Amino acid sequence: MYLRKIDLHTEAYPTDRYYPFNLPLLRETPALEISTPITFFVGENGTGKSTLLEAITKKCGVHIWHKAKRHRAHHNPFETQLASYISLTWYNGDRVPGSLFRAETFHEFADFLDDVAICDPGRLKYHGGQILNQLSHGEGFLHYFNARYNIKGIYFLDEPESALSPASQIRFLKILRRAEKAGNAQFIIATHSPIILACPHAQIFSFDSAPITPIAYEETPHYQLYQQFFANREAFLEDTFH
Repeated sequence: MYLRKIDLHTEAYPTDRYYPFNLPLLRETPALEISTPITFFVGENGTGKSTLLEAITKKCGVHIWHKAKRHRAHHNPFETQLASYISLTWYNGDRVPGSLFRAETFHEFADFLDDVAICDPGRLKYHGGQILNQLSHGEGFLHYFNARYNIKGIYFLDEPESALSPASQIRFLKILRRAEKAGNAQFIIATHSPIILACPHAQIFSFDSAPITPIAYEETPHYQLYQQFFANREAFLEDTFH
């Protein structure tokens, strides 16, 4: 493991009116203690999981691949400033390289990697062994994961399940477990997938209430919802639609 603690300097926040500084869970969480090589952020949409994940990524000095942005009429000047108000503690003081995976930007990122590989075929071994955009979206994900996470580093992932079938999510879990056992990679992952959340011995932080707190897998709403659905699908659907 590399990253041990994330401190949020709530007393220094520049505003309490605008996102993300107006989120109670980010105002009431002084720190997150990381205790396992695989850590999950879980919670409903809009709770700040991805925003905090990106802020930690920036603070680690990891480059973030962005799409070209269009003009937005209601631009929020505080939206990307959270990284300035957190600090990180590393085991043995050792900062390591890493990367951020975002499902929403992977296609453009894969195009860039493929262009580089055409000029320098040796680069292919670092992201799956073949041109990524010749594969399906989900297969491209898995080939990239399988190659990239053999390299020492800290890896941030935002909803990696988005293009993965249930069977592919199991394959992704195997990649995570292999990297964990090799001892050269640490992961922080924002996800909605109860399959991915089931990774053995992983730490799960809940963003569904303030402050952000560790939670057991069986206590996550994702697990409980799926358990209710599969235990009695007919009754569940009847309650949902009536």
